[in-house]
Amino acid sequence: MKRRQIKLGLFLMGVGHHIAAWRHPDVRPEWCEDFAFFRRLAEIAEQGKLDMLFVSDGLAIEPLSHPAEIVRLEPFTLLAALAAVTSRIGLAGTASTTYNEPFHIARKFSSLDHISRGRAAWNIVTSYYEEEAYNFSQTAHLEHHLRYERAREFVDVVNGLWDSWDDEALIRDPSTGIYVQTEKWRPLHYRGTYFSVRGPLNSSRSPQGKPVLIQAGSSKDGVRFAARVAEVVFTAQSTLADAQRFYQTVKQEAARSGRDPDHLLIMPGVAPYIGRTEREAQEQYEQLQTLIKPEVGLAFLSDYLGGIDFSGYSLDDPLPDDIPETNGNQSRRQLIIDLARRERLTIRQLYERIAGARGHFTIMGTPEQVADQLEQWFRQGAADGFNLMFPYYPHGLLLFVEHVIPILQKRGLFRRDYEGTTLRDHLELPMPNPIRV
Repeated sequence: MKRRQIKLGLFLMGVGHHIAAWRHPDVRPEWCEDFAFFRRLAEIAEQGKLDMLFVSDGLAIEPLSHPAEIVRLEPFTLLAALAAVTSRIGLAGTASTTYNEPFHIARKFSSLDHISRGRAAWNIVTSYYEEEAYNFSQTAHLEHHLRYERAREFVDVVNGLWDSWDDEALIRDPSTGIYVQTEKWRPLHYRGTYFSVRGPLNSSRSPQGKPVLIQAGSSKDGVRFAARVAEVVFTAQSTLADAQRFYQTVKQEAARSGRDPDHLLIMPGVAPYIGRTEREAQEQYEQLQTLIKPEVGLAFLSDYLGGIDFSGYSLDDPLPDDIPETNGNQSRRQLIIDLARRERLTIRQLYERIAGARGHFTIMGTPEQVADQLEQWFRQGAADGFNLMFPYYPHGLLLFVEHVIPILQKRGLFRRDYEGTTLRDHLELPMPNPIRV
């Protein structure tokens, strides 16, 4: 029996995940729209044998948004271009079920899977930025539970469209003049609460059968949704105990849904600061912290807490008790509130803490110490792998590939080479059986 190994994704977010990454002296702010920069990151990640690249997305911005979100390349365009200059690494892109139509998404991800020869993945989100509604002719963001209700139907339709072709439907025989076996190519004729879609899809069954399905919400609605449809779950967990609880909850929910829990991989985000010594890693962190502008830090924190107005508070006050409810990202809001209460952080300390990784697990230390922490979470039932979120690029990625990956390989925890060609091969996920809606 093959030994279980850590799965690793690289989370691409502008020039880095830290809110002040663009001000670092080793970074050029314009890289966030420079394809050559992303090509270099993809090549480094593929040299390190990482499972996939992951590109997030959002559909609204504010003047004090994270700089990596103010301007960024559209995921399908970027990933299709990266597919042409890589050969093994998976390509995961974010697309919203609230501000898209199922036919568009099914077609785009199927096309990406064909272009990349089986390396595509869809990160399913319901959109938590309330301002996105205003860019799509809406006056209000759909309520949280309704967004997930729509998402469930949306994914059912997408799966149905992907299944509208059998593997052997295309004949393409010039001698007989038969291009397609029409009995193996069927309309969907879907009618539901939110969608009415005839089908079939104008893209044949993709190399992986279907692109890999990823889900990134950790609320109660998000967990139920993930257990039903996801094959990978990206999550923000800041402590081992919280990560273990989340891991068990999702796996148990998947089992209750009639799924094999081993076919749903939990991959928390992790932000590594790597140095030759622990002190050197700490200095990297502190250097970035000095570059945070207070007004940007406050706006960043306010956004995650539902738009709270901090103007009546000192930066050295504790987080107020009356945090408003939000129709946005509920799980991240609660994680940040719990962090503030648990560690008794001031408002300033709290925005400084989330500026680098938005509440995700942060590690500072030598390559050996970073590997130790990843191994602990992996072996102690907190993760099947990790979504790597480096504070600034390419520095952190280079250090990880050159120094942490060899340690994990030596311990038998990570591959020395790709053993397959598709993302499903890398993640050890089965080819999906057709689902009829």
